[in-house]
Amino acid sequence: MHTPESGTHSFKAGVIDFTAGSLGALGMVYVSQPLDTVKVKMQTFPKLYTGMVNCFVTTFKRDGFVRGLYAGTIPAVVANVAENSVLFAAYGVCQNFVAKTIENKKDATEITLLGNATAGFLAAFFSSFTLCPTELIKCKLQALHEMKQSKQISPYQLTKQILRTEGIRGMFRGLTPTFAREMPGYFFFFGGYEATRELLAKPGQSKDDIGPLKTMVAGAVGGASLWTAIFPADVIKSRVQIQGLSDSMFKVGMDIAKKDGILALYNGLTPTICRTIPATAVLFVIYEYTKKFMNQYL
Repeated sequence: MHTPESGTHSFKAGVIDFTAGSLGALGMVYVSQPLDTVKVKMQTFPKLYTGMVNCFVTTFKRDGFVRGLYAGTIPAVVANVAENSVLFAAYGVCQNFVAKTIENKKDATEITLLGNATAGFLAAFFSSFTLCPTELIKCKLQALHEMKQSKQISPYQLTKQILRTEGIRGMFRGLTPTFAREMPGYFFFFGGYEATRELLAKPGQSKDDIGPLKTMVAGAVGGASLWTAIFPADVIKSRVQIQGLSDSMFKVGMDIAKKDGILALYNGLTPTICRTIPATAVLFVIYEYTKKFMNQYL
């Protein structure tokens, strides 16, 4: 039976998940942004660069650190804070949903690895709506040079420009490939993370007490699992958003494979994995320990 106390507890848990996810995302962006810029450039303009190092050095020499490698940082912060705050809040709700509706368990702490992965899959549906428009702006800012736009433009100006020329639908260009990337991606993300935490826990030890270093390892495994599984969908999403394509995901993917070869669907995977390992390690250690601190003192 639902009581006022249980409602208050659920609200508090949601606020804690939301806050911890936001702080984790903030740390993640500043660790990962330079290699995210390299990833987007390699995905969208594969013939311009010979590899990750060439793209990194060329961007740094041509545009510098702030305007080059950290281009799009403000929308990246907005995108990641928006996505991860909603993602982790929704993940907690979806864990409870899976526990009570699908697995018939008392609470989320008792659900299986498959249940955690399923909760991640469901949570990503909600976070995709916050991620798509902010990541659209980020990707376009990261590829200004390659799109032959020499004039610097702010995130606000670019948003106004898209709304003026394409309307609100223009801000959600790439939503379908975002769903196709995020939902299966977060199945593997949370599945890999929770599986690694269980694996690293000593006999009789709770996975919540494995310590920050092992939590970072679990986060890195979760991030690497996500990107390895869904990278072609991310390449398609980047092309759709930056080049303003309106074709279906399947057609864009087939066109990329025909013109640039099947390996073009994995172009930028190396900087992505290099970026993901420290980024998701930071994300999860901040998330878990912020959550632990807030549960203890609030």
